[in-house]
Order: sequence, then C-alpha cells, then structure tokens
Amino acid sequence: MEPRSRDTRSALSDVASGQREGAAGPATGRALVLEPVLRRAPSQHAAERTPAEKLDEAVGLARGIDLDVAQAGVVTLNAARPATLLGKGKVDEIAGVLRTLEAGIVVVDGALTPVQQRNLEQAWNAKVIDRTGLILEIFGRRARTREGALQVEHAHLTYQKSRLVRTWTHLERQRGGFGFLGGPGETQLEADRRMIEERLAKIDSELAKVKRTRALHRESRRRVPYPIVALVGYTNAGKSTLFNRMTQARVLSADMLFATLDPTLRALDLPHGNRIILSDTVGFISDLPTMLVAAFRATLEEVIEADVILHVRDVSHDETEAQSHDVRRVLGELGIEASDPRLIEVWNKIDRLDSNERMRVFNLAERSSDRHPQVTVSALTGEGIDRLVIAIEERLAKKRQMLHVSLDPSDGAGLSWLYRHSEVLSREMKEDGRLAVNVRADAKNAELVKHKYPEAIEDKPD
Repeated sequence: MEPRSRDTRSALSDVASGQREGAAGPATGRALVLEPVLRRAPSQHAAERTPAEKLDEAVGLARGIDLDVAQAGVVTLNAARPATLLGKGKVDEIAGVLRTLEAGIVVVDGALTPVQQRNLEQAWNAKVIDRTGLILEIFGRRARTREGALQVEHAHLTYQKSRLVRTWTHLERQRGGFGFLGGPGETQLEADRRMIEERLAKIDSELAKVKRTRALHRESRRRVPYPIVALVGYTNAGKSTLFNRMTQARVLSADMLFATLDPTLRALDLPHGNRIILSDTVGFISDLPTMLVAAFRATLEEVIEADVILHVRDVSHDETEAQSHDVRRVLGELGIEASDPRLIEVWNKIDRLDSNERMRVFNLAERSSDRHPQVTVSALTGEGIDRLVIAIEERLAKKRQMLHVSLDPSDGAGLSWLYRHSEVLSREMKEDGRLAVNVRADAKNAELVKHKYPEAIEDKPD
C-alpha cells in the first residue's frame, strides 16, 4: 500500500468526509481500523514510526485476513482510559461512524485488556480485535504444517484464557448438581478454563516432541556436517523470494504480510564446492506478541544455532530503519545481539529504487565493515545474488581453520581423504619431494585432520 498522509489531530476526519477504502479479494466482513496514539512530545528516535505508518501496517494486517477495510483513522488520546482505552465522547463518535459504515468489526492497533475489549464491544455492538488477536488470526490462517498449527493454537489459547469473560455470554450460568445431593456445580467459566488448560498441557507435550525431533535433525546435520544459513527479517521483506531465487524452490511468496509461516529448509551448493542448508523462517513484526515468540521457540532455534544469519531488509520501504530495529529487538530476545559476527545484512528490493537512491544505498553498502557486511540484492531480478553468495562463503571461511599438511606423493588415499573431510585450497610439490597440501575445515573436521596428520601446521589468526 502506498503511504498516506493523515491528519493526526483529528480522530476520524477522513471517515466524516465519507471517503471509503475497499479491499481486493473475498472479504469476511466490513471493518474499521483505528490507530490509537497518546498525545505527547514528538520522539526523536530514528526508529520511531509515525502514526500514519503504523496505520498503514495495521490496514495491511486487516486485509491479510480478507477484511473489507471500510475506513481507517488515527485516534489521538490525552490518556488511556482503564475501562475503554478511549474517552466516552470518542467511543460515542465511533459508534455513530460504525452505524454509518454498517461495519461490524473494529481493529484497534494496540494492546487491549480483556475489560477494555468487552466494554468496547458492548458500546459499539461490534466485534473488537486488538493487534495481538489480529496477528494470531493471520498466523492461524497461514500455518500449514502440524507443527505450525500447534504453535499457533498454543499462542491463541494462552491469549484467550484471560479473555473468557469477554468471549462467552453464557459464563454466568452454572451447571446443576446431582439433585439435592449436589452443590451448585462447576461454573461454565471454570469448565472452559479447565478445558483450555488441559488442551495447553497436551499441546505442550506435543511441542516437546517437536523440539526433540528438531534437535535430532540438527544433530544429524552436525554429523554431516552442513553449515546452516538462516534467513530472518521483517515480514514481507522478501525472504521467501530470496530463498526461492537461491535454491530454485517454490515456497509461496507474495506481496502480503506473513505470506509464509512454516519454516523451510533446502540444501544449496556454493560455487567453491561447499554445501549449506538454507533455512527460511517466520517473519517478524513490530510489537510481535510475546506468546508467539515463546510458541515458535522450537522453530526459531534454527536461527539461534545457525552458522550464518542473513538479516533481509526491504530498503525500498519508507520504514526500513524502524523495521530493522524491530528485527534486532526480537533477535536480542533470542540471545542474538547486533554485534554477533554471524550476521550479514541483505539490503533487498533495490530494483524498486530510483537511480539516485540506488547509488546512495550502494555507497553505504560499499563502506560497510567486514565484521558487519551489507550486501545489496534484488531477489526478484537476481541482481547481487553473486555478491551475497561470496559474502556467505567468506563468513563461513572465517569460522574454518587453515591447515598445512605434508604428504607422500604416492599417498593417493590420504589425498582423497583430505578432499572428503576438508576443502583443499592448493597442492604443491616441494623441493624435498613431499606434496604440500593447504586445506580449510570447520572445527570438527580440523580436529580429524590433526588427529590423522599430527604434523599438520595450523594458521593462527592475527
């Protein structure tokens, strides 16, 4: 969606003017999207989004579940009200707008307490969804594998458990006892909460099995071993398109938020003969619910244990710096700091830039340090993919040891063994008649080489 200029001083000025925004494709209902903003001094933080930018993303999320966005607007608040978040006058104004638009759904781009959500639904006679509920709904639709469905269900039930009073209208009723011998029975609220807790316990057990299975897979890959290169980034930054471009896979890629959810792994042979496992992971987003980060922990462990992490950024997006800040924050929650030497920034979608902006981005990338490289690419056209592959190989090479081995020229079996267990960089016949072989290997295979050839000399880093 193109960025839109909005008057943040008026709550719904464009609603009053009667302008409408339609959504393409089938819709599940007409919706009003609200961006609540506390009135305060403007922030000087470079990664701070404007209310209009936040609203645009909220509209994109709403359309991600096929809602017909009838209107969207920014609501400025002097203070958050405990009961309804908004003031009484604003609640009444929006109730009138909903009747005019004949909209039955309100998306509030923020966190609502169960009490606020219930009170707003009663005041507006409409379904109210906050940001967490909206993201959970999108995740529920996008999950395709059994593992993804379990993770989403776990997060959804955790979220829903505290909202039973709001969700159900029959919870004040009680089950009867067994005639005069029984008491009032178990309240419906207690029964529903018990059922949720039982289901959560079962999902926890199944997710524990998933975690063990993933751990076994990772252990088997370590025995090969193939380095893991993980793609991370803001949703819709182009991770799946880049994954498809590099591996010739057919993972769903589309211009929408959270087009893919379930992780995908593919083997990829690099030009110098190294084989890697490329992993496409779930996209991040600002204010990603904590429960989702916890639920997808097993999936995100692929990122935690990766040898190289490609942080894919959409440099054509107006909010690229803010998106990068959000991704780094989630990575920090996973224990991956911005200074982590495994990180490579991939500046994607350069095909969307004009000539001046493209030159500026290229110059910035060229001046990046070797410790924190930045590579410009277009996953759509393939431009810059060769530079990215070189950067991956260089980063992997830094994790490998250089060894110098001396062989008898007739030792063909030994030379063959070195080719199987290391990367042979060069061979040279010395004056003493010995064959000098320079190899590079990861830590595990380097130990094997040293064990087989104790006289091997290791290059020590400066």
